Amino acid sequence: MALEEWLSQSDDVMSGQLVFRGTRVPVCVLFDNLRDGLPLDEILSSYPTIPRAAAEAVLEYALQCVQDGAEGGL
Repeated sequence: MALEEWLSQSDDVMSGQLVFRGTRVPVCVLFDNLRDGLPLDEILSSYPTIPRAAAEAVLEYALQCVQDGAEGGL
């Protein structure tokens, strides 16, 4: 599935924050929890409406963005 199929954004849901499609869980929740040291399995257990494949797609996209940015220099 393409990343766009896992995510949605609407002014009517969570004040327009980017969320996992079909949920009210903002994507930033994933990164906040990872920053706090929680493993992905624990995050997904706490937010069972987030499909593992969706979380992995978001993380893969973030990694690609970092790698692409690193190639261009800081």
